[in-house]
Order: sequence, then structure tokens, then C-alpha cells
Amino acid sequence: MQETKPYNISKWKVKEAYEKVKANKGTYGVDEQSIEDFEKNLNNNLYKIWNRMSSGSYFPKPVRAVAIPKKNGGTRILGIPTVEDRVAQMVAKMYFEPCVEPIFYEDSYGYRPNKSAIQALEITRERCWRKDWVLEFDIKGLFDNIRHDYLIEMVSRHTEEAWIIMYIKRWLVVPFQMEDGTVIERTSGTPQGGVISPVLSNLFLHYVFDDFMTKQFPTIPWARYADDGIAHCVSLKQAKYLQRRLEERFLMFGLGLNLEKTRTVYCKDEDRKGNHEYTSFDFLGYTFRPRHAKNKYGKFFTNFLPAIGEKAKKSIRKEVRSWKLQLKPDKDLWDIANMFNSKIQGWINYYTHFYKSEIYDVLRYINGCLVNWVRRKYKKRGSRRRAEYWLGIIARRDKNLFAHWRFGILPSAG
Repeated sequence: MQETKPYNISKWKVKEAYEKVKANKGTYGVDEQSIEDFEKNLNNNLYKIWNRMSSGSYFPKPVRAVAIPKKNGGTRILGIPTVEDRVAQMVAKMYFEPCVEPIFYEDSYGYRPNKSAIQALEITRERCWRKDWVLEFDIKGLFDNIRHDYLIEMVSRHTEEAWIIMYIKRWLVVPFQMEDGTVIERTSGTPQGGVISPVLSNLFLHYVFDDFMTKQFPTIPWARYADDGIAHCVSLKQAKYLQRRLEERFLMFGLGLNLEKTRTVYCKDEDRKGNHEYTSFDFLGYTFRPRHAKNKYGKFFTNFLPAIGEKAKKSIRKEVRSWKLQLKPDKDLWDIANMFNSKIQGWINYYTHFYKSEIYDVLRYINGCLVNWVRRKYKKRGSRRRAEYWLGIIARRDKNLFAHWRFGILPSAG
């Protein structure tokens, strides 16, 4: 006999949602249940989620609050739902995202199908050549301050499925459970770390910023990636005016600009004379500023270009230090390559799209850490020169061992 439920949710969608959650990996929530634990009784667990969601009796558990260090100091709180809550959110996302994707604008790049940070950087680079001024802005605590009443009203415009609206309301008010066990109630925001959060924050900013810009300032191109945004202006006066209008606009929706990270920048190059207090800005880990470039005739000139930023370099070095390679003399070189190669490859993939030579010193730093590992592991190669020579010979013999060796950054063997 067919089970009838108040809400029509496909069992196949629940299964597919689980596959996506598993592919994203991720850690455990407040119940300490890992994906592997969840899998031990997979069919039963998935049936339970489907049954509760279809009957309206699904209530999420608190999210586990984890403090993550920010690149520029301080921390942000990541809210990690349980595995079952991530699956449930993925189900809702799979039904809801196709309803809003068609209304989103081309220049909203964050957390969207077939959109990437590199595309946002590419278009920003081109627009900096066309317009002299940039307003770089950052929304203060976006994920903590989104007003629930406005957000639910926006969600309701794009779905008639009562269960989607009901569960989004429940997810929005789920409390944070801190590391010491205290539970903190939430009345605004959508937790960073939730599966449904990116599409909800994109929807909110679609109405607050994207749609507003497109209709009120059709001649000002912009690009947005989550809460980071760039707008290209023809003059300093226009940029200042836009900033005032945006401050007013965000205020209407309970948001504010982070004025420490919001500034007007002059995109100075060979042809743009005059000066300004700011001639560089950071966007998605890259720093845009005047740099030497070579034209097709081999002549050098100054162009306004992106390259990996100092903050990103510092963050990579910090992560490499956290690997503590010198404390792993029990491993061999192949083990170390297996442990860290995918991370190194990820940095190379992301930070070499523009002006790739800027990442070389960071990759050489990794070689330096490997040299320290050699010195600790092999007593005969205790001196830096000997260790570097030995590593250099291996690198030339087996360039494919480490991602940055394949890329051409080898230790010296001279």
C-alpha cells in the first residue's frame, strides 16, 4: 500500500542528497555521528529522514559551533549541522535552488552552479582596464545579520511548497551549541556551514544588492562573490556617491558595510596619470595593483593586474608550518607527497591564473620545509647544503612526485 504523506518528497531525492553530502565530506555535528557511522545503517537512516520530512515532524538538532581563524585576524563561527540535518538541507536545496537560479544575475558568482571565483576575477580584471575607479566593499557579518522576516518573505516569492518554507524557518532559528556545551539561541543570520545557507544568502543579496544595482545604476558594472563585492566607476565622485547609497540600502535591510574593508581605489596604470590614496585592492585572495607587464612586441609597461595577495601567501605559509614536516621523520618522501599534494595542487590551480610568478616564493618555502624534513630524517644530510642537494637530485629524477615540482619549482641541486 502506498504511504500517503502531507508533503510530497521523493525518496530518490533523499538518496541523491545523501550522495552529495558524502561527496562534500565534512565533519560531525553535535551528535558526533560521522558520515561513516551514518552509513552503517544507511537505508534506515535515509528512510527516517524521508519519513519525518514528508510528515512534517522533522526538527533539526542544534548546530555545532566551531571557531575558524580569519586570514586578517579574529575568528568567525562556523555552524556545523549533523549529517542527517545536512542531508535534509540538501533535499530542500535540490528542490528550491532551481526555483531561484533563473532570477540570479550573471555577475553573482558565489556558490552557484557553473560559477567560480576565477570567473569573477577574470571579469573584474577586464573591467579595471575599462573604468578608472573601483569601489571595493565588504558586508559586515552578513551570515550573522540576515533578517529572518525579510528572508522568509523572499523565499515565499519563489516556492509554493509549504514544507520548504517551514523547514527553512526551523533551520534559521536552530541554536548554536558552543564547544563548552552552552547553547546560544539565534534570532538573525543563516549559519555559515549550513548546506542551504549559500543559496539563502544569495537570494537575500539578490534583492538587497544585485537587483538594486542593476536597476538603479545600470551603467556601473559589479561582481559579487558571497559578501565580497566590487563595483567599477568612472570617477571618484561617482564611487563616493555609490558608497553612500549602498550604506543606506544595506541599513534598510539590517546590514552594514564594513568600513575598514570598504574603499575607493584608483586603477592606476601607464596611461592613468594622477594619484590617489589607494591604488590596490584585494578580491578573492588576489591583489589587484599596478604591475609590470610585457606587450606583444616585448616592451615593458605598467598595467593594472591581479596576482596572489600577501594575505593569501601568509595564510599558505601558516598552513604549511602547521603540517610540522620536521616532526615526521618516520614517513618517507612518497608518504609526505601523498599527504599534502592535493593541497599544493589546489593552491597552484587557483593562484596561477594571473601573474603566476607571484606564487613562486610560496612554493620555494614548501621546498625549504622539505629540506628541514630531510635534515631531521637523515643524519648524514644534516647540513642544509647536503639536504638541499639530495632533494634536488630526487626532484630532477622524479618531477611528478610533488605538484610544485611538476610546476617547475625544484630544490637546488647545485
